[in-house]
Amino acid sequence: MDFAFPWPASQGEWLAWSSAVVTLALGLFLFLAPGLGFRVLRLQPRPEKTAAIAEGRGRMSGFYLGVSLCCILLAQPLLYMALGFSWLFTAFGRLLSMMSDGANTPFNWVSIVVELALAALPLAFAFGFVP
Repeated sequence: MDFAFPWPASQGEWLAWSSAVVTLALGLFLFLAPGLGFRVLRLQPRPEKTAAIAEGRGRMSGFYLGVSLCCILLAQPLLYMALGFSWLFTAFGRLLSMMSDGANTPFNWVSIVVELALAALPLAFAFGFVP
């Protein structure tokens, strides 16, 4: 069985693939430099809790890397749908936090716009809105 890299062929595939590449870049950033990644995300682990860095490197980057690599290497609409819904629920969680936890900050508004864009690109392809 030969494996060929599935290069995007249509505009919709390019949009979904772009979201996967951005997700991959975020995952690599958190995997290779979790301390810096936490500062960019405005998270601060306690100095006595060094396991928090392991959570960023393992749980956060692992999800981003796993889903994005599957999307890039396999290029299946259902995988792109999983990526899109993951970003959509990330945005929903942020919105819920903004409404109930008092996290209504400019950083969160910018983040929610980016997350909604990263959700819309693969979902538009997976649902056939962009051929």
